[in-house]
Amino acid sequence: MKLDDVLGGFDLDIVLRDVSCDAGVPPVRRAIAALCIGVGIDDAWLSVRELREAVSLVHEGADGGRARLATILSTACDDFQRAIYYCLAGRGVGEMAEAMDWLLAILKARGRTAAWLSRSRIQRRDLVSPYVCEAPDGPLVSPDADFELGRSWFVDRGPSPY
Repeated sequence: MKLDDVLGGFDLDIVLRDVSCDAGVPPVRRAIAALCIGVGIDDAWLSVRELREAVSLVHEGADGGRARLATILSTACDDFQRAIYYCLAGRGVGEMAEAMDWLLAILKARGRTAAWLSRSRIQRRDLVSPYVCEAPDGPLVSPDADFELGRSWFVDRGPSPY
């Protein structure tokens, strides 16, 4: 009997499903994990990494940081990044960064697992896209790099409990 026969195709989203339902995981982290279910292996990781880098640039006051974040949030082709960002917005930049770092670790492991399955010629289940149409159709944020940062970017709420 082959491993494929037993598994029926490995579910690469199993960890994302598990943490999105785990009451021991903070709600915001459960939400961003759930947003990643069905999103392409590389697309999810690269999109969250790009967003995380842009948030860091804004937080550090780096030249071009706000422009980069504004570009990401105003791009007509990526509702996924906007969904992740607005799930975390208003919680403080520290918590936002920690949550994205946590998610990136899960997505990196998901990608490594996908690569191992491919090299081992083990069948995996197809990802089921969470989208019902080809192009995003939500409202866009202004691409103006002179946007004002809200209070949550400056409030020190002490060390994170996570």
